[in-house]
Amino acid sequence: MKAAVMYPGGGLPQYTEVDEPRIQHDNEILATVKAVAVKHLDKGIASGKHYSSARLPETARIPGSDGVCLLSDGTRVYGMGVSGMMAEKATIHKDRIVGIPDGLDDATAAALPNAVVGAAMGLKFKAEIQAGDTVLINGATGVTGRVAIQLARYYGAKKVIGTGRNQQSLSELLALGADETIAITGDDARFKAQLEVLHETTPVNIVIDYLWGRTAELILSVLKGNGMFTNPVRYVSAGSMSGDLIQLSAAIMRSVDLQLTGSGMGSWPREHVQKAFTEILPEAFRLAAEGKLKLETTTAKLSDIADLWQLDIPGGNRLVVIP
Repeated sequence: MKAAVMYPGGGLPQYTEVDEPRIQHDNEILATVKAVAVKHLDKGIASGKHYSSARLPETARIPGSDGVCLLSDGTRVYGMGVSGMMAEKATIHKDRIVGIPDGLDDATAAALPNAVVGAAMGLKFKAEIQAGDTVLINGATGVTGRVAIQLARYYGAKKVIGTGRNQQSLSELLALGADETIAITGDDARFKAQLEVLHETTPVNIVIDYLWGRTAELILSVLKGNGMFTNPVRYVSAGSMSGDLIQLSAAIMRSVDLQLTGSGMGSWPREHVQKAFTEILPEAFRLAAEGKLKLETTTAKLSDIADLWQLDIPGGNRLVVIP
C-alpha cells in the first residue's frame, strides 16, 4: 500500500510503498483510510518536538494519529490509529471509534476531533463551564480557537471574548458566536486596557489559552485583585503558540480566586478521555451535520504530502489529505 513515511533524521515525509499494517492485539481493527487532517500535533510528534515525544523516532514511521476510516462492513467511522493514519490502510483502536452521521463529509469529520477535544476538554472538565459564564478564548482565530468560541456558546456562556492577531479572522469570530474581540498587535498597553474594560463590565470566569507567552502575562495581570473579594476565575492553558514560559507574580496568585490548570495529553484522567469518545465527539459530529458547528477545510492528495507538509494554510482552515 501507499503511505507517507517520516525517515530518521527529520526532513519531509515521503510518499512511498510500504507493507500493510498487521493487527497485533485483540483491541485493533484494520480499516481503509478515507481522510486525515494534518495537525500541529502530528507534525510535532513526527519531528520529536512535541512534549509527548521523548526523542526523534529511530525508525521510519507513518505520521497521523487519527482519521476517518471505513470498516470491513462499510461503516464509516472516526478512529484513533494504532499504526500511522497517513496511509491507504491503518490499524485503529476498537474502543476509540465514533460513528459519523451521513450528513457530515469526510474532510470535516477528519478535521473536527482534534479541535473539538482541544476545546471541549478544557471547557467542560478543566474549567467546568456553567450557564452564564463569561469566557475568554486567547488565540481564537485558529482552528481550535474557532471551535472553542462555538462550543463555549453552545455550553451556555453568557459572553464570549476572542483574541487574535489577524483582524480579518477576528471579525469572522462574531459570526461564530463571539460577542467581543481584541486584536493582539504587540501594543501591550492597548491590549490590557481593552481587556480591563471588558473584565470590569462583565468579569471573566473562564480563560482558555492557546497562546501562553506574553498575552498570558497580560491577561493574568488584568485578573489581579486589589485586596477585595474577587470572582472565581478558571484559567486553562491549552497551548503555547506564543511561547512556553511566562513570568507569574505571586501577588496575582494571592489576590484573586484563581484556578490555574492545563488541558492536554497527560492531564486528562481516563474517564474524561472515555467521555470524549462516548459523549463529546458524537455530539460535535451531530452539531456539524446539522450546520451548528462550523470548520473550514482544504483537501489535497496524500501523494503530494512532501509539498503539503509545510504549506501555509489560512488561519481557521485545516488541511486534510485524502489517500
